[in-house]
Amino acid sequence: MRDDTRAAARHATGRTRSIWGGLGRTLLVMVTVLAISSVSVAAYGVWHLGEQFKDGAVPLGDDNTIPNITALNGSFNVLLVGADNAPGQKRFGAAREGTLNDVNIVIHVSADHSKATVVSLPRDLVIPHPQCADPQTNEVFSAMAAQPLNVAYARGGLSCVVGTVENLTGLNIPYAALFSFEGTVKMADAVGGVPVCVNRAIDDPDAGLKLKKGVTVVTGRTALAYLRSRHGVGDKSDLSRIASQQAYMSSLMRTMTSAGTLSNPTKLYGLASSAADSITLSESLADPNTMVQMALAVKSVGLNHMVFVQYPTAADPVNPNKVVPSTALASVLMQRVQQDKAIALDKDALGLSTTLKNAKKKAATATASPSPSPSASASTDADVVAGLRGQTAAEQTCSLAAGS
Repeated sequence: MRDDTRAAARHATGRTRSIWGGLGRTLLVMVTVLAISSVSVAAYGVWHLGEQFKDGAVPLGDDNTIPNITALNGSFNVLLVGADNAPGQKRFGAAREGTLNDVNIVIHVSADHSKATVVSLPRDLVIPHPQCADPQTNEVFSAMAAQPLNVAYARGGLSCVVGTVENLTGLNIPYAALFSFEGTVKMADAVGGVPVCVNRAIDDPDAGLKLKKGVTVVTGRTALAYLRSRHGVGDKSDLSRIASQQAYMSSLMRTMTSAGTLSNPTKLYGLASSAADSITLSESLADPNTMVQMALAVKSVGLNHMVFVQYPTAADPVNPNKVVPSTALASVLMQRVQQDKAIALDKDALGLSTTLKNAKKKAATATASPSPSPSASASTDADVVAGLRGQTAAEQTCSLAAGS
């Protein structure tokens, strides 16, 4: 056993911004799942893609064994992790010491598969880290107090990130995936670009982003730059960047829905194949049979019932560049997730970093959205959790340029 507090702190020292930031990744896993589940995909294609994913898959520990195919008949949780400075990402920024889990997103799909809650956890969230062991090396890492979430990967890989998030949220997370820069670029290109909206022109040299006012269809590195941008949006915080990432993910969902991508086996297989070499999956998620069952659940979630939320935070009294959990609100959010209850957002949920494109667009999007499953019902006032920040996949939003 070793005390790695100093090592973890060293990895975080001097980091004024993340170079990763990117994630249309909720969709990446969903699209991969849907591709493999389609009966129209050739048997060879399914086998080939499954082998790609299994190559390099990592265990999550004794409590996260590969489940029986019937395990997905109820609710389930998936953790998506974006790695900063991961191996093979040299073309996307200068090399730095250590690899950090700078993007951490939990997807919860309800037992009746009528709704999904997608929770973004800030990289700068200061929390306790439990003891964990790297299942590949058997090295044991001591528990730590008051360290940023994004040092978890440096302690023991994907398994330690899962354990840290489980400790924070109280959720059991049997499935996890690690993404690289390349996945963002490939995904944006594969769908032909993703429309993003800004309320005025943005020029963020730190992220390499230049966008004109209004809507721009972004592809490749421009999409990555938009997702990386911190100094160009909102109050220049990581929380503002999370809001932009949620706007991107919701736009990607709408783009693929309107283009019929989710019902086109050829398009789906192309998307999944292009992303396969940019993802490291837990062994539990690398099984094509598991993906098939997961796909059947995700397909029934309508855009109005897919809610993206930020994990509730408050200013860190010790470090103004960090945040700590907003305990009361976080407890309400996670209790509703654990109990499989619907989560609706109040009128102020967009906060200071995004705004609705316009009311007419919102109404048109909601009308065009796929109908929810018969068991899904419209959100009621009782479902509203006041104080949460986020949006639904049906809402068209614009990022606010810094200084707006």
